[in-house]
Amino acid sequence: DFGRSSELAFVVEPSDDIAVQEQPLILYCQVEGIQPITITWRKNGVMIVDSENAFMLANGSLYVSRFQRLRGDGSSDEGEYDCMAQNHYGLLVSRKAKIQAATMSDFHIHPQNAVVEEGGVARFQCQIHGLPEPVILWHKNSMPVNTDNERYTLLPKGVLQITGLRAEDSGIFHCVATNIANVKFSREARLTVSGSHSTVYKDPMILVGPENLTLTVHQTAVLECIATGNPRPIVSWSRLDGRPIGVEGIQVLGTGNLMISDLTVQHSGIYVCAANKPGTRVRRTAQGSLVVQAPAEFVQHPQSISRPVGTTAIFTCVAQGEPPPQITWLRNGQILETSDHIKLKNNNSTLSIYGINQADEAIYQCLAENSAGSTQASARLTVLWADGLPSPPQSVRAETVSATTIQVSWEKPLQNTKEIIGYVLHIRKAADPVEMEYQEAVSKSTFQQLVTDLEPSTSYSFYIKAYTSRGASKASEVTVVSTLGEVPAMPSLFIKVINSTTVQATWEPSIKLGQHEGFKLYYRKVHLSQYTGPVLLASNITAYNITHLDASVVYEVKLLAYNQHGDGNSTVRFVSLRETVERTVLNPPCDCMKDEQNNKTSTTGIIIGIHIGVTCIIFCILFLMFGYRGRLLMCKNVQEQLSTPQIPRSQRSATGLVLNGATRRDRDDRDLNGKQLDMNELERLFPASPSQEQQEKGITSAHSLSAPHDETQISTLPLDEFSIIEEQPDPLPQNPHASSPAAPAPNHGSANEG
Repeated sequence: DFGRSSELAFVVEPSDDIAVQEQPLILYCQVEGIQPITITWRKNGVMIVDSENAFMLANGSLYVSRFQRLRGDGSSDEGEYDCMAQNHYGLLVSRKAKIQAATMSDFHIHPQNAVVEEGGVARFQCQIHGLPEPVILWHKNSMPVNTDNERYTLLPKGVLQITGLRAEDSGIFHCVATNIANVKFSREARLTVSGSHSTVYKDPMILVGPENLTLTVHQTAVLECIATGNPRPIVSWSRLDGRPIGVEGIQVLGTGNLMISDLTVQHSGIYVCAANKPGTRVRRTAQGSLVVQAPAEFVQHPQSISRPVGTTAIFTCVAQGEPPPQITWLRNGQILETSDHIKLKNNNSTLSIYGINQADEAIYQCLAENSAGSTQASARLTVLWADGLPSPPQSVRAETVSATTIQVSWEKPLQNTKEIIGYVLHIRKAADPVEMEYQEAVSKSTFQQLVTDLEPSTSYSFYIKAYTSRGASKASEVTVVSTLGEVPAMPSLFIKVINSTTVQATWEPSIKLGQHEGFKLYYRKVHLSQYTGPVLLASNITAYNITHLDASVVYEVKLLAYNQHGDGNSTVRFVSLRETVERTVLNPPCDCMKDEQNNKTSTTGIIIGIHIGVTCIIFCILFLMFGYRGRLLMCKNVQEQLSTPQIPRSQRSATGLVLNGATRRDRDDRDLNGKQLDMNELERLFPASPSQEQQEKGITSAHSLSAPHDETQISTLPLDEFSIIEEQPDPLPQNPHASSPAAPAPNHGSANEG
């Protein structure tokens, strides 16, 4: 009941049927709604008049007393029937019911004689056409074949398969076809089973593969596949697209036939039968396609609606099926024709009625049809109309003001003007569809409206409606007027100096220019009154070089766009080549790539220098810390006032000298009671200088020995007056106290090195 109009709707519609010759036929049609309701019938679009052969029953059904496939006058009762129901709200048409006569042709395939060895496979086939589809049964030796024998398989299309043949299977076979129209018998065929079962190897072979089938949902499909071979091959099924076949409704008949019950659209596809030799990859395949059709059915029904006069009514009707159904709209039983205010969109799924009036009030039907069937749904449009509404506004005029403005004026309606609360101006480009229309509201005391922001050189249509609290008036007459043409806008202009005698004028194309045919370029010396030009340039040109200029003067360059309506405003630029040339000489352009390379080189040098400096500092520190150990300073040519006592080498080797208080730590580490510095001896070697200046330049080192407050001052000598002689290693003494005449107390403190 969903989507039905409450005023008129079908309860039962006629359905497809197969009629028997000379037998009565009843087509059912039941309607509900507001009485009185009139029901009539049509066949192939022609009204059926009650007669002795066909007449309507009291409940609205059609009764055909004796169905005739072909009458003496050449007419036939076969065809498409529909019933129509009408009341004062509108008219409905039912779905079309296809009526066909029951028939049966002669057999066009009869079973053939066959000789098959024992253990093999026998196949008989007979084929016949009829409506409805004949049921085919098999007889052996004039007796029905025992279907309980699992080696005997009967397929719906008239095929008999016998596997694992035995001697008792020999006999005479024929088939019997039956439907409501007739019963027919095929010719006979003899089956002979010869010899014993062979053990010779035979490759698998498919005797008969699946046929291409086109069926409707909920029917049953049987895909035949019969294979032979020795050993007996294994038959399997798959889909070519890799999808699983599934298990629900799937059954295997005999040794390899696939039966699919209660078909759905998802069962459509290409099916592959494979015969495999057991234990190997040797196989043979055959394939067939299955197409499952689905009759049209509605996903969304149209809904009955009520709308005020002047508004828009929209009906939506969405159907599905396989193949996809075609949608047709009817208005009170007649095919709906589109117009300026009636539009169909989305493959006819959406019906839009703009600016509805009382003439649009009707029952609208959506018919969905495909090769598998048809269906219909209906809805009613009620147009709300109140008495006493204003008549349409009068004398609508439109005058062009400019390229983007039109002045629309009108006069008030002639009737029922007291309740008017305002007017609505409906505006649309004349070339646009009705759904592109837009509105502007106007107060009730205003009888003109300035419509702005229009497009130049464009035709517009206008009409007015007067509104009250109870509804709107009918639309006024439509007036059409065009806006004026418009000259292009100012282009953007840029000047670039190429050299001392050439500049380049460039500009950017823009939609703000509007419709233009091209550009005009002018230029002159500023002290002259006359321009050079115009230089006419096409609309797709965006640059122009001005050459042979004088570098000593200033130039004025002017650019404008033009079209058939005239020249637009110009853009002016001034340029001086002299200043540019002087600036180029004074400030030559930098070689950015070279500077960048120099910067990179300088930066790299700084980084490398820092690394080298840090490395040198580290080595100096290590050198000061660990160098100069075990070294002696021996002066050769000292000043006369300095006397250096000569110490025997043996004693020198025994005692050793330490510069700046440094000792041989290797020996200190071996024996804490080793050799120590003899302060008196050091004073004799480096006596203090009587000059204060020499004292200030000296190297001072303080070291805590046996007397912590003793301080040794060492004079600095010129390089040519002293030399460094490496200390000769001494053998370790057996008694550390015997190495020095006066052994001072050992010092465990650290030495300061200068």
